[in-house]
Amino acid sequence: MLTTQSIFDRYQEVRARFPDVSAREDSLGITSLLDIADQVDAFVFDAFGVLNVGETLIPGADIRLDQLRERGCAIRILTNAASYDRKGAIAKFKRLGLRVEDNEIITSREAALQHVGEGHWGVIAANSDALIDLPDTVTRLEDNADAYNKVDQFLFLSTADWTTSRQNMLVSAMQHRPRKVLIGNADLAAPRDDGFSIEPGHYGHQIADQFPDYVYFFGKPFPQVYDLIEASLASLPPDRIAMCGDTLHTDILGAAARGWRTVLVTQDGLFAGYDTQPFSKQSRLFADWRLDRI
Repeated sequence: MLTTQSIFDRYQEVRARFPDVSAREDSLGITSLLDIADQVDAFVFDAFGVLNVGETLIPGADIRLDQLRERGCAIRILTNAASYDRKGAIAKFKRLGLRVEDNEIITSREAALQHVGEGHWGVIAANSDALIDLPDTVTRLEDNADAYNKVDQFLFLSTADWTTSRQNMLVSAMQHRPRKVLIGNADLAAPRDDGFSIEPGHYGHQIADQFPDYVYFFGKPFPQVYDLIEASLASLPPDRIAMCGDTLHTDILGAAARGWRTVLVTQDGLFAGYDTQPFSKQSRLFADWRLDRI
């Protein structure tokens, strides 16, 4: 069973794979993002734990985004969720009740797909994913061990239908013939209504423990998604962009490494029910600002 402590500890174990970042000494507590709206031109939001928990919108999140827009702030949602194609991701946020424009949403899946080259790809995806945004030469990896051995490379998008036996087949195929593995969601876990779900990063780091030269991660805290955000905010200096997230090792670390400002949101995400200060002190990861909800 995943817990806040076990997730944090695993992030610490694999931290050498993350970008380097200068340590801060503390975070300033605020009560609302409106407190800092005059210091920020663009707010970038993680989804899970900040805007929603599972399929439930966090109360007031939609109103806050509208208020920030009214103050002239640009809005972006940057999510590591790779189970949906772009159309599906947009539909999900609108279904939650968020008033967002299509160009305000950027996903780790988009970043990963930019690095899918030629060859026969073995894809790990939800059964509900039609894979219409992928190349033609793909095989959905399920319970046929031969399929794992025949493909040229692997693309891991979702754990929705993943099992321990399938993970063992993937590792066995890598042992037989190491190949490139793209992890489309770098998160270890995500907060849901009934606890934490295991995400592709969890399995990706297990593979990287054995085959470090073959595994490539996409999504926070890795740089490609920040490239996409900055390209959409080309006129803004990094220190006028603020990342709002619930996870120190993904949201805060990745944004700080880009020179962005950072906001740790504590009430509903990874650290729900915990004082974040001991975790920040142990990891030496402090956001610029800290608040309960946005």
